[in-house]
Amino acid sequence: MNITESIRNQLFDFQDKEYKSFHEKLIPTVNPDDIIGIRTPCLRKYAVKVAKLSNVSTFLSDLPHKYYEENNLHGFIIEQIKDYDECIKAIDEFLPYVNNWATCDSMRPVIFKKNKDILIKKIPEWIQSDKTYTIRFGIEMLMTYFLDDEFQPNYNDMVSAVKSEEYYVNMMIAWYFATALAKQYDSTIRILTDNVLDNWTHNKTIRKAIESRRIDDDKKVYLRTLISTH
Repeated sequence: MNITESIRNQLFDFQDKEYKSFHEKLIPTVNPDDIIGIRTPCLRKYAVKVAKLSNVSTFLSDLPHKYYEENNLHGFIIEQIKDYDECIKAIDEFLPYVNNWATCDSMRPVIFKKNKDILIKKIPEWIQSDKTYTIRFGIEMLMTYFLDDEFQPNYNDMVSAVKSEEYYVNMMIAWYFATALAKQYDSTIRILTDNVLDNWTHNKTIRKAIESRRIDDDKKVYLRTLISTH
């Protein structure tokens, strides 16, 4: 039995059928037959064990994976890679096979926090990709690591330049700008006042910002006036 078969057998041992039924509704881009049904804490714990296997690289190179949880396990293993260049290589090999928002959004490589100076040079490459979840991942990394002390106004321009028909890209753009409004309001509000975004993403950004507890009520009142009715 090879490592992929061994891992797959173990994953089915972790199966929670009630959770599978619940989770299927959350990720409509994945065939329900390809969802095993495993709670994330259980999968993360197992990922720590798998990452230590001498032949883990064989599993990581066995793409595309069949099951949703195999993809998530892959992402959780990547998170643990301690060498930055090795981590980036693993991400670039994996991202083209990511087929849903949950797998995309679950990856938070530990090494990124210590390498923001070179990570910011890599992010534009992801954002300029033609693949939905590579773009989404790039925008999310920008949102996660560069909206605080490292923020630069041109990061907003980088995201607003993305033009896509993909729902999961535009949702991430809206999420990015709602978060940017909470953290960098003065630099971000012009994105809305200048109508830089498409109508749907513009309004979704405002709705997400209004729902945020990190934005003052007076700003929310103003944001409501910017909702587009076209």
